[in-house]
This record gives sequence, C-alpha cells and structure tokens, in this order.
Amino acid sequence: MKLSGCNFHGILVIVFVMLGINATSAMTKFNVLNFGANPNGLTDSTDGFLKAWNAACGSADSSFIYVPKGRYLVGSLEFKGKCRSPEIIIRIDGTIVAPLDYGVLGKSANWFSFEGVTRVSITGAGAFDAKGPSLWACKASHSNSCPAGATPGTKNLWVEQVSCGPGHGISIGSLAKDLKEDGVQNVTVKKTTFSNTQNGLRIKSWARPSTGFVEGVRFTDSLMRNVQNPIVINQNYCPRNENCPGQVSGVKIKDIMYTDIRGTSSTPVAIKFDCSTKNPCTGIKLQNVNLTYLDKSAQSFCSNVVGKAVDLVRPSSCL
Repeated sequence: MKLSGCNFHGILVIVFVMLGINATSAMTKFNVLNFGANPNGLTDSTDGFLKAWNAACGSADSSFIYVPKGRYLVGSLEFKGKCRSPEIIIRIDGTIVAPLDYGVLGKSANWFSFEGVTRVSITGAGAFDAKGPSLWACKASHSNSCPAGATPGTKNLWVEQVSCGPGHGISIGSLAKDLKEDGVQNVTVKKTTFSNTQNGLRIKSWARPSTGFVEGVRFTDSLMRNVQNPIVINQNYCPRNENCPGQVSGVKIKDIMYTDIRGTSSTPVAIKFDCSTKNPCTGIKLQNVNLTYLDKSAQSFCSNVVGKAVDLVRPSSCL
C-alpha cells in the first residue's frame, strides 16, 4: 500500500498488524536522541533511528521508541524483525525529513519499510516530509534509483487521522506490476483529510495479468477539499501505453466499503469505479457519501463493478 504524496499532520496513527496493543503496560523506553539522532534537520540521523529500533526490537520487554520535536534527516530505514520485544510503539512528535537527493538511498527501493514485524504501531503529533516534488521529478527523469513507495503484500493495516495535500492522496497500488505478487487485505483508513490532491481514496492496478488481490478495505470518515478524484478504483492503468496495451488486470478487488465520505470534487466525476473486464470488482459498498462539484451535483461512473449504495449517496450511485 502506498501513501502517496501525503503530508502527515496532526495525530498520526499507523498500526501494523493490530493485535490488541496495550499502551498502558510497562514498557522500556528508547529515545532516538540517546542513539545519536540529531533534531537539526541537517545531520543524517539514519544510524540513530536504526540503533534505537535494534535496541527496542531486541528488548525482552514491550518497547517504546520516542522521536521528540525537531526535524530529523534520514535516508533509507529498514525496520526488520523478528523482534524479541512482544510489542513496539513508535511515537513521533518531530518531523521526519527525506533527503533531497533520492539517489543517496542507493539500492533500497523504499524510504521507510517494515519487514517481518508484528504488533508495531506508529503514533504521535509528528509529520513526514517526504520531499514529494523531488520524488516525482526523479521519476519523470526515468532514473532507476527512485524509491517506489511502500508496497511488499500489506495486511492488517490501520491508518488514522492523516492529512494529505498537495499530492497524490492515499493509494493502494499500483498492483499488477508483476505476474506473481502478494495481495492487500484488511486495511482501515479513517479520519482523513485531503486538500487539493489528485486523488483521495484510490485503488489502482496495471492492466496486466496478476495473482494479486485487494479485499477487506474500509475507508471511513474522510473530508475532501477540491480533490480531482475523491473516490476512485482504476484497474486500467497503462501510462504512455507501454507494456500493457490490449491487456486486462488480473487483480481481484472485493469487499471495499466507503462510509461517511464528504466534501468537494474539482472534477465532475467524483466517484469512479473502472474495474477489470476479466475480474469485475465485487462487494463494493457506498454509505453516507456526499460529494459535490462546484456547489452543484457531481457524477459517478461505473464499469465492471458489482455493489450497493446505502443511506444518502451523492452523487447518485451507479452501482
């Protein structure tokens, strides 16, 4: 799953594999400042963050990693398990800053990654400054050293109280980059705000064969402010008509719910479900959705999708 172009403001809660984490239990605390991290926003703090993680991961007790206020410049961070600690909470009250030169990430495809971990949560009043314009400029140059964003078969993911804008919004995808890939399941995204973004809540796959899937996704309580595509599923992604003309997506999308989504679209089509002819989207549900376009009615578009609308849904549902 990719949180593409998001600026994380206010309270940020991202929980990986929610298994009833008990924040009130006794915990061993690890402050990144004690491991060499520097809050001046200029000094590379990558090593300090990794050392704090390794200490917390190796602890026999439940662990609490703290990132105080300040700006922390970090390169590629790979938080790896399997951890001895039964649960880890990472509280970020500062701002995590990506390097301007994405080439310094070297062979790593991601800026932040979690591998083989469970019972890990991220919370706090901090922010991620991912240098989005630099990333997209890198991709536009067709460089092979640009990060790809968070991917690798996400499941049991909780995202809460995230603000995005400007940028690309929150995306699950792209999927179907490879024929054999893990799926995405049991994802909750709630209490989000999108301002002047290209997308709001998006699921995207290439128009190519794939064993991938998306199921059990809940988008709840989202505010859209002048968003180009507030609600969108696109299974016919084929930029520049390269490597996919004449093909259809093999990704199976089912059991996706949109509840309490409101605000404004900057384009006439506020809800778009453009699904695969081979694997139509199923179990799509809209409930209490109210999206307008320039203070008037917006439109919805459906292709190869099966679902239902419940209670108030504006624009009128095409399901």
